[in-house]
Amino acid sequence: MAPDTPLPETLEPGVSEIERYLAAQQSKSLLRFITCGSVDDGKSTLIGRLLYDSKMLFEDQLATLEADSRKVGTQGGDLDFALLVDGLSAEREQGITIDVAYRFFNTDRRKFIVADTPGHEQYTRNMVTGASTADLAIILIDARKGVLPQTRRHSFLVSLLGIRKIVLAVNKMDLMGYDQAVFDRVVAEYRAFARQLDLTDIQAIPLSALKGDNVTTLTDAMPWYQGPTLIGHLETVEVADLRASQPFRLPVQWVNRPNLDFRGYAGTIAAGTVRPGDRIRVLPSGQESRVARIVTHDGDLPLAVAGQSLTLTLTDEIDISRGDILSTLNEAAEAADQMEATLVWMSEAPLLPGRPYILKLGTKSVPATVATLKHKINVNTLEQLATKTLSLNEVGLATLSLDQAIAFDVYRNNRDTGGFILIDRLTNETVAAGLIRSAIVRTVPWQVLDVDKRARSQMKGQRPRVLWFTGLSGAGKSTIANLVEKKLHAHGRHTMLLDGDNVRHGLNRDLSFTDADRVENIRRVAEVSKLMVDAGLIVLVSFISPYRAERRMARELLGPGEFLEVFVDTPLAVAEDRDVKGLYAKARAGKIPNFTGIDSPYEPPESPDVRIDTQAMTAEQAANHIFTLLSRFDEDADLVDGAAI
Repeated sequence: MAPDTPLPETLEPGVSEIERYLAAQQSKSLLRFITCGSVDDGKSTLIGRLLYDSKMLFEDQLATLEADSRKVGTQGGDLDFALLVDGLSAEREQGITIDVAYRFFNTDRRKFIVADTPGHEQYTRNMVTGASTADLAIILIDARKGVLPQTRRHSFLVSLLGIRKIVLAVNKMDLMGYDQAVFDRVVAEYRAFARQLDLTDIQAIPLSALKGDNVTTLTDAMPWYQGPTLIGHLETVEVADLRASQPFRLPVQWVNRPNLDFRGYAGTIAAGTVRPGDRIRVLPSGQESRVARIVTHDGDLPLAVAGQSLTLTLTDEIDISRGDILSTLNEAAEAADQMEATLVWMSEAPLLPGRPYILKLGTKSVPATVATLKHKINVNTLEQLATKTLSLNEVGLATLSLDQAIAFDVYRNNRDTGGFILIDRLTNETVAAGLIRSAIVRTVPWQVLDVDKRARSQMKGQRPRVLWFTGLSGAGKSTIANLVEKKLHAHGRHTMLLDGDNVRHGLNRDLSFTDADRVENIRRVAEVSKLMVDAGLIVLVSFISPYRAERRMARELLGPGEFLEVFVDTPLAVAEDRDVKGLYAKARAGKIPNFTGIDSPYEPPESPDVRIDTQAMTAEQAANHIFTLLSRFDEDADLVDGAAI
């Protein structure tokens, strides 16, 4: 609804004032916007001024504001409007915004939800959160300082997240004597940078948030400015809701099956419209059907539009699950298990390509890895830089590989079905926000072979598997693995031992010992191990493999019972005491950086399949123990041709 839609003047007789008010509120459109910019540009003060001038404060809030302004305010006893928004004690102490603060207010013409986002670079992830649902961005610039790096950073992120309506609020004009030349210079500098981001719909407004100049009323102090006030522009700016005109999308949240005679697919329409009889396509399966009914709590509907929550029934019985997307037949969503995406990294721990994460898009969650990082972006200069990892608040372009195909849209076409988050599988922390740029179409199909793993295993008369030895350097992994292989070889088993030191002479000679390269080191070895298991071999892998995530990834590449984690448990002091190769001494002297146990962490297995206490048994005893357990495991399994170790 347009912002100038007239409010209802009269209602039916007997309608109360409360009902009249509610009806008036329903007729108003809603604008979501954010304020962003550099530190101390006056974002919180501006929002506080908007709340104050729009009469959205209760008497107790005003009393609290007056008291807080005298106690911790920065305006010499005058009202400090920033205190209305900066609610955290740390924010008040430092005079900065840390978290995203959402506030609601309204005028006679429109309702507003505003997000006050942090200005500090280290809180960029919070700013991205606030901007993800906004229709408009107010970029504040301190007239004294001009365009700063954080101004560019926030403008880049605003552009990245698809916000195209910009208000350039040049604040603190009172401190510059309301000089038009200062305003013109700032606007020209910002527009030159914004053109690089394809931001052209910019309304520039000179103001003083503290004094209220040009916020809700035009000031006499700047007669040279003939444009709208800030609130006047916010009330009238046209922000089209494109979702209704986009192709139909319904991410399935729940398969609704209350009884044997009803099967429906519940969710909220992300885009488009739908009617009974419409042909739809289900992604990623590609199956087709027709809409039979649009079911809601208040009865069936003849038409449903974007934003409505409902249940659809179809004319055909087809397999649809949570996370699938129902889309229009001729303009269907895409489906792929590889994609190119922009990542905004939000975790203190760096991104490690090859490490498994959980990708959550809408209602779908799937295991995913960042296959490659193409580059990261210097958001101040827009320069593309080569990198192997992303740190907190950095932005980069990556390719992702998923365990299964999912349905999605390119982000620029649909925010809801084109944006996702990455979640750490161990901590459940959200580590990144992602924006899909394109699908990567697999051009090399899988070649079906007649001689498969089972055939190769039958020929060798053994059950192929991986014995994954993990532990600190000097724990005895290679010694024990070597003894186990000798015993297997003596019993006619077909084996291969992959040793961490030896593999770095060939396959992984290009990798260092950084966290990112350690992850890639294990990823490669895990893939090689999988190939050797397909060849029917018993593979012994002796690697420190310090991270649980990568050991889990290696396990998940293989079938049930094909991966046994052997934890060679040796305390650091004992391993360092042995130090046959002198590595610990060099690490202590600073000659070997990123050494596990010294300046790089080791995450011991929480539930290993086999635990070897090297303080309680010799290497020979450990090898005998593992060999015996192997035989016992195979006796309990379905063996190939009845063979046992």
